[in-house]
Amino acid sequence: MMSIRIFVTGGTFDKEYNELTGELFFKETHLPEMLSRARCTIDVTVRTLMMIDSLNMSEEDRELIVHQCRAAEEDKIIITHGTDTMSVTARVLAEKVKDKTIVITGAMIPYKFGSSDGFFNLGGALAFAQTLPPGVYVAMNGRYFTWDNVRKNRQTGQFEELQ
Repeated sequence: MMSIRIFVTGGTFDKEYNELTGELFFKETHLPEMLSRARCTIDVTVRTLMMIDSLNMSEEDRELIVHQCRAAEEDKIIITHGTDTMSVTARVLAEKVKDKTIVITGAMIPYKFGSSDGFFNLGGALAFAQTLPPGVYVAMNGRYFTWDNVRKNRQTGQFEELQ
């Protein structure tokens, strides 16, 4: 049976909303709840590496992600990540991890808001991780992109090919 490792790094995907202050913050990942609600039957192991906004992600944070991907027994990996620097982490992974299928996904709207795209993006990432050949990909908006041909369009709030 195929097994998938999911590494959590934070991002909008896992942000909570403080109704009193209007601020977004991190508490704990929503991945187990999401997988349960989706009735996911795939053998999945979830591990939280960090809970940060990707704009605050350091080179050391990315090296930790690389190390964990290399050390994982699974050759299919999903990383939940903030959308602002997803392509930066994808590039680092593509340079340093060659023999695994790694799919990075996230959300533009926090899962806890109820109208989040994160649930849909997670489903897409699970499907892409099972079917794509080894490499590094970004999965957003129902599509996958190779690590070297993707950008976040800040005007539309969607991911698109560079060309």
